[in-house]
Amino acid sequence: MPNVLFQITEDLLESGLRGFPVGYCSTSNVDPEKGISYVGKPIAELANWKPAQVIFLLYHGYEGNPQQIEEFSKHLAKRAQCSKEVITAVTKLPRSGHPMKVFSAALLLLGMYEGSGDYREDCLNLIAKVPHLVAAVINHHAGWGETPPPNPQLGYMENFAYMLQVPNGNDKELTSAFKLFNILHYDHGGGNLSAFVGKAVASGLEDMYGSITSAMLALAGPRHGKANQDCLEFVKTVLKEVGDDVNPEQIEKVLRHRLSNNQLIYGFGHAVLRVEDARATVLYDYANQHYSNNPLVKTAFLLRTVGAKVLKENPKVADPYPNVDAVSGTVLSAAGFPYPEYFTVLFGMSRVVGISIQIVYERCEARGGKGTPIVRPKYIYRPREKTS
Repeated sequence: MPNVLFQITEDLLESGLRGFPVGYCSTSNVDPEKGISYVGKPIAELANWKPAQVIFLLYHGYEGNPQQIEEFSKHLAKRAQCSKEVITAVTKLPRSGHPMKVFSAALLLLGMYEGSGDYREDCLNLIAKVPHLVAAVINHHAGWGETPPPNPQLGYMENFAYMLQVPNGNDKELTSAFKLFNILHYDHGGGNLSAFVGKAVASGLEDMYGSITSAMLALAGPRHGKANQDCLEFVKTVLKEVGDDVNPEQIEKVLRHRLSNNQLIYGFGHAVLRVEDARATVLYDYANQHYSNNPLVKTAFLLRTVGAKVLKENPKVADPYPNVDAVSGTVLSAAGFPYPEYFTVLFGMSRVVGISIQIVYERCEARGGKGTPIVRPKYIYRPREKTS
């Protein structure tokens, strides 16, 4: 690895550690030009894989053969059911507030009832059980009734779609959309907020469930995981303003009006990327193939081109291109899941996979098996300025 030297200046302080290398990530990498890859494989190449294939790749670090994938799938299926005590406890949680709070509480409950204290064991258990747990959280929060136990004959996301009691849902369309969304959000490098927070908490030797809960609370904010919910609301707002006969001129007028009023344009830009998010490209292709006549999809496509055009005019915008949040919620809505308050929970269900595997590396494998030390960055004392 080449030496990377930083001249620490005052401007770099209070910058969120952006660009500072602080460790290794063995699961994924985010390249500014190529986008996200899992274990060296571009995300577009993995989009049509089965979830169990991708999870195997992330967990083991290599591509499994059909027999290995079949055995791994069976192994996950044996672990997939949360205990009756956990599901009962979830149904007693308050339904007020954002469902990410319910999900976070549910993760702690799962750890209290079923945690082993072994990072590797809890990693596999958590990955296997999180579809059941999330289905129970959403069904409870939405008031959709009881959650059936996993069906061992179904695949990873087929089971989730089966357990989720979506009113009037088309199982085939929902399963397909859930699969794609799930795979695209498994991991995103080691330095995104949720991954970093989860690993930092685990560095104090908190168990897997507490560490993942902290990661999910980091994910819950509008600058991170909740962005997909906000982006869908933005697409809906634009469609409502321009009507069903949406066209590029109307979209441009709306965007310029928002910018002149210092309003946000959601779904564009990324901390690392300098091109369109590869995950967004996959979702745009999927939306065009399955839902090209959907008004929300039409609006999202026009925002994709017109938004980038308008934002390119601002030299301060480093990345004027769509990110994954620009279209992920639109695809879920078009597929029959128009419930944006649960999009971040779906994001969290996916990201549990990558973060828990990263935690296993940092606790069990890093530094020759010693694990990384407790996170302890240096802060420089500076008195606050006096205010009137």
